[in-house]
Parts: sequence; C-alpha cells; structure tokens
Amino acid sequence: MQNKIINYQLNINWPDFIKNYWQKRPLLIKQGFTNFIDPISANDLAGLAMEDEVDSRLVSFQDGSWNVTHGPFDSYDQLAKTGWSLLVQAVNHWHYPSTALIAPFRVLSDWRIDELMVSYSVPAGGVGPHIDQYDVFIIQGLGRRHWRVGEKIALKQHCPHPDLLQVEPFAAIIDEKLKPGDILYIPPGVPHEGYSIETSLNYSVVFRSPTSRALFSSFADNLIANDLGNYHYSDPDIATRDNPAMILPT
Repeated sequence: MQNKIINYQLNINWPDFIKNYWQKRPLLIKQGFTNFIDPISANDLAGLAMEDEVDSRLVSFQDGSWNVTHGPFDSYDQLAKTGWSLLVQAVNHWHYPSTALIAPFRVLSDWRIDELMVSYSVPAGGVGPHIDQYDVFIIQGLGRRHWRVGEKIALKQHCPHPDLLQVEPFAAIIDEKLKPGDILYIPPGVPHEGYSIETSLNYSVVFRSPTSRALFSSFADNLIANDLGNYHYSDPDIATRDNPAMILPT
C-alpha cells in the first residue's frame, strides 16, 4: 500500500485559468503534473470497493448493453478483460495519501471541494457520453485514456440503464489521448466521454455548487439546530400607508 504523502506541484497559471476557463470553457492541461505518481494502486482501490462504508459502482458495456452494479463487491473474478470501469467515490475520506491530490487545487474555495473520485478502467472501459452538473479536474494516472469534450449546448439525454444518464453524440472541441500527469478541466453542463486505451487510473477532483434551494434549506437547518432566530419581528416606528396591504421598503 502506498503510504507516502506526495507533494504534487500543479503547473497552471491560476489567474489566467480563472479569468478564461473556470465555469466557462473546458481546458486540457498537458503535463499539469510532471512525473506523476499514482497515490493509490489498483489493488488498494479494489479493496476499498469491498468495504460496506465506501460508495462504489461497476459500469460495463458488454454485448451492446450497459450495466451498473453497486458495491460493496466480494470478487472481481467474473469480469471481462475489456469494457468496464470501477468507480469509487470520496477516496480522500478513506485513503490518506490520496488527499495530497486535492491540495494543489485549494486556490479555489474550500467549501466548493466535494470529493476525490477515482476510477480504474480496463481497455474500452468508460461510462459513455454524459454531462455533469459540477466542475471537475480529471487527472490521468496509470495508462492512457481517450477523451472527447464538446461545447456547452443543449443535448438530448437518455438512460441506457436506470442508473446511467447519457447524452446523444456530440462534436468534439477537445479530442485527445491523455498520458499520466495530463489534466482535463470540465465545467458544469459540458458534454464529455472517456474510454481507456489501456488499463488506467483516473482521479477526479470534484467541485460542487449547491442549488439556491439547498442553500436556503441549509440556512434554515442551521437556525433550527442552533436555536437561533427566536426573536419576534417588531416595528415600533411603523409608517402609515394608503393601502394597508402595501409592504414598504423600510
């Protein structure tokens, strides 16, 4: 097991990135990490997916149909040699050395950082063309993966499996084969698809933004949980008005 904490140095011009790309356009950062070293092995990732507390899933495409199976998993012996991916959520919560991959991105707001998701894919493994509603930096680790990214336009969505939402084919503005250390930034709502050329590991640093409904709900929950807001509204200097139904700016 890899226990050494690696000091990853990210090659990026943050002011330029935030001005021209953050939540605007996708970007391929070639060798964002030079001499990249995987913080976790494929075996350790597979072991995490066997734990009850860890959220994981297997996505496969075999004989023309998609299938999704949720962990924990007892064995992987039944899997084919091609066409599947193992995705493990919040690896930074369960594998301490992997937290080092989040540190270089903390120029951005901490409260927006959601998780480090790690995927292991065999050749032709992927989850199909899709759209996410979050910002993500996808770091290429072991192996190579072919990525296609399109413009942010309206696309029809469909479910080839109840647990899998995909989009129709799209024209690519980024069409590249990523090598270890390459990074792909994808803003919310931008279509993308990736397939492994060879056995590979990918690390997704995910930044989520809450809906306004969730923000208001969290604010209300905080008031209730901390017994705040118990004072009554008062208006000792109430102004007269022609229409009693009118709510004055004051």
